[in-house]
Amino acid sequence: MKKVAVLLSGCGVFDGSEIHESVMVLLALDRAGAQAVCTAPDIVQKDVIDHYNRRPVKTETRSLLIEAARIARGNITPITQLPVESIDAVILPGGMGVVKSLSNFAFSDDDVTVEPGVANFLTSVHKAGKPMGFICIAPSIAARLFGPEHVEFTIGTDEARGKSLEKWGAKHINCSVTDIVVDKRLKIVSTPAYMLAKRISEVEQGVSKLVQAVLELA
Repeated sequence: MKKVAVLLSGCGVFDGSEIHESVMVLLALDRAGAQAVCTAPDIVQKDVIDHYNRRPVKTETRSLLIEAARIARGNITPITQLPVESIDAVILPGGMGVVKSLSNFAFSDDDVTVEPGVANFLTSVHKAGKPMGFICIAPSIAARLFGPEHVEFTIGTDEARGKSLEKWGAKHINCSVTDIVVDKRLKIVSTPAYMLAKRISEVEQGVSKLVQAVLELA
């Protein structure tokens, strides 16, 4: 049974992991006979959003790991405690936690950095030759970390945002919501999901294809 790390960034589209995308990854992995290993950094979220009113909550701080544990039903491992050799692949669902907490892309287009624990983990996975999948806005992390290797990725059809992510050497490829982009050379797969989706069923098609492609590369 292949083990796939599912790297979460909290819980909720506006400040954490996109829940639909995360659950679809877990479901697709289970249907394929793979084991999901949920993980997240043990850090404080950069932002807390009231998802009903869609407004920031200034009086509250939250643990990214504890919030991500909601999606994982409590079964989650801090990313610094997950050995790379224990997993066969990694998948990152989208959500604003990716660009607020796992990186600072939501706050800066130029001086973009990836959270050190996440950067170390993904770089080690890549060096070990293991495949990775990036969903929705998560390919921004792939572009930042693996741009110097000219990674091919997609965030959909937003050419302006795609171009902004090419500054590190990555190549953005337009892609429909139900399809994927596979960089076979670097073993990196991406799909637009809610960057384009109008319906949850569209997300499911793209996510299922991504999971299958990642497993085939593992």
